[in-house]
Amino acid sequence: MSAIKAVILAGGRAQRMGGDDKGLVILNDKAMIEHVIDRINTQVADIVINANRNQDVYARYGYLVVSDQDSGFLGPLAGIISGLNECDANTQYLITVPCDCPLLPLDLVTRMQAALESQDADLAVATDGKRTQPVIMLLKPHLRDSMQAFLDGGDRKIELWYQPLNVAEVSFADQPQAFINVNTQEQKQQLATTLKSMVK
Repeated sequence: MSAIKAVILAGGRAQRMGGDDKGLVILNDKAMIEHVIDRINTQVADIVINANRNQDVYARYGYLVVSDQDSGFLGPLAGIISGLNECDANTQYLITVPCDCPLLPLDLVTRMQAALESQDADLAVATDGKRTQPVIMLLKPHLRDSMQAFLDGGDRKIELWYQPLNVAEVSFADQPQAFINVNTQEQKQQLATTLKSMVK
């Protein structure tokens, strides 16, 4: 079976969280990234963590930690490129997920892969049924050069990069809370309450 690798994107500045490193923000007694790891690690062969600070802390989770190849906090595309740099000949796809999305679907990869392959697409992008979630993609490693050229051209927006490509949109409208993310302290408190209500 060909390997699918995940890159968890924890390289942002998190300015709306007061500059706190979002992946390490504690949510119900666990760092945010731990929730994400718990959701994704059984779906992939390996995980890479993209982080531009606190790399030693992230390394404690036992996965390779890589920083952005280009300095200056250039956004998620820079982190995705760092993940793509770790793909080898055995890596069929890379799944990209943010560090602040602790309710990711447990069937995320299988559904994304099925859509990508059935539509013979270059990549698959998740939607919540209403909006696309461009940071949550399953893509082929050969797209790295296209992404790097786009970033080198001064662009940052993921949707503009993949616009000319063959993209499969995958709806997770059946899991309306799957892509809830945390950008502010208020959202963190709301999500903490939601998580507690889900515990059986």
